[in-house]
Amino acid sequence: MDAKNVERYIEMYRGNVISTALCYIKNQSDADDIMQDVFFGLYTYSGSFHDDEHVKAWLIRCTVNRCKNLLRSHWRRNSVPLEAASETVHYDSYGDRVFDLIHKIGKNNRIVMYMHYYEGYSVEETAEILGISRNAVSSRLKRGRTQLKKYLDKERNDTDNG
Repeated sequence: MDAKNVERYIEMYRGNVISTALCYIKNQSDADDIMQDVFFGLYTYSGSFHDDEHVKAWLIRCTVNRCKNLLRSHWRRNSVPLEAASETVHYDSYGDRVFDLIHKIGKNNRIVMYMHYYEGYSVEETAEILGISRNAVSSRLKRGRTQLKKYLDKERNDTDNG
């Protein structure tokens, strides 16, 4: 792929790639590295795409794969993130609060919820991109919503009692 098209896709899908990576690994520095790797992969990719939506799905799939590789790495499994040292929570809006709470739910449920609610992918599209069944996507969405509801209820109770 030529540099001009890659630049266009970076402008179009940079936010999608970063958000997917952040949703999966919860670390801005690692998400930035993954984004760079993914777009370099696009630059060196010799295949073809049907349309822009196909490119977007390919980028998200590559992002998920790179996140999984990072999470499986020896270094990642045996290190503690800097963010764990200082748990400072600041919420600017209700939407940010929900997005932060989504980061607390299980990894498999979290990525499916992000793709469905934030990226707007259907259950079928999410299943195809992640390489899992539609039933698995539906189950993960249901479990994710249940987990999110528990966190929201707990937060609401803490606020009412505080």
